Amino acid sequence: MADKPKRITDIGAPHFSKFLPPVIAKNYGKWKYHEIIDKGTMKHVSETGEELYTVRMATPRLVSSDYIREMCDYADKFSGGHLRWTTRHNIEFFPAKDQVEALKAALKKEGHLVGGIGYGISNVVHTQGWVHCHTPATDASGVVKAVMDELHEYFTTKTLPARVRIALACCLNMCGAVHCSDIAILGIHRKPPKVNEATIANQCEIPTTIASCPTGAISPNPAAKSVKIKEERCMYCGNCYTMCPSLPLADATGDGISIYVGGKVSNARGPARMSRLAIPFLPNNPPRWPEVVKAVKHLVEVYAKDAQMHERMGEWIERIGWERFFKLTGLAFTYQHIDDFTFARDTFRMTPTFKWE
Repeated sequence: MADKPKRITDIGAPHFSKFLPPVIAKNYGKWKYHEIIDKGTMKHVSETGEELYTVRMATPRLVSSDYIREMCDYADKFSGGHLRWTTRHNIEFFPAKDQVEALKAALKKEGHLVGGIGYGISNVVHTQGWVHCHTPATDASGVVKAVMDELHEYFTTKTLPARVRIALACCLNMCGAVHCSDIAILGIHRKPPKVNEATIANQCEIPTTIASCPTGAISPNPAAKSVKIKEERCMYCGNCYTMCPSLPLADATGDGISIYVGGKVSNARGPARMSRLAIPFLPNNPPRWPEVVKAVKHLVEVYAKDAQMHERMGEWIERIGWERFFKLTGLAFTYQHIDDFTFARDTFRMTPTFKWE
């Protein structure tokens, strides 16, 4: 059995080791340290003394095949044919030392943003939005474009006390994993689905539609061969619309954006933490979302002014207290900030010590 050849299969992706640049493959697991040269460039040094230079640039996430070919052309010309996409939709090239500046100059000449390394704002992770998703409460790419048009200097040149991760999810299903971000932009629905009596009998299976609701808000309406929505039980998740296109959830006045703060995935200086509500609702005002842009920029600027070095946004809020956070930011504290979830008691601050302002 030991001599039996390994089974060949086309199931799953090829192993990543087949695509590593030679210097990375050669020094895999042997990197001694790294240096940040500037916001867009860093250098890794191996135990063997070999060096690896990395140049990082932002992408708009939703890209065309022509765009990908353009990036591959840069890789062929400056990076030995190697590049990689990061988990935050950046692209990293691995040029030789004498090609670093030439690559950065070529990227900047074509309007690409080089940066995202070190303390600042990295590229924004976001979901599909109006481009593709069927249950969005807001757009994704449009909001991110508007926000980063205002904050892109924190990606390319300006620094912050620590890394700031911004993410956007166009609905509360959060396929963009915004719930552990320094600043989370979350689209929210505020009105239950509308039942289209004219089409539901032909488009939907009533039992499946009823079963799709996680809160039991949908019940049968035999007289109309349809369903009824119990509004007080609906949590606006869109599960029913996924199963039944005759239950549209989108609403021009009910849909909008909320802002959460203080989350992180990193376990440095403390465990990962969830983001918490800062702004319950902002209106959808495409194409530039001025209220959202203003709010996110304000949060970044207050944090930049008041936080200590190496302090993530959640750590800064924990140090100064939520009372002072609301005072510094000028945000209103409303009843929406009080968590009324069944198991919310575990998240409450249960100490007699309050930092009154």
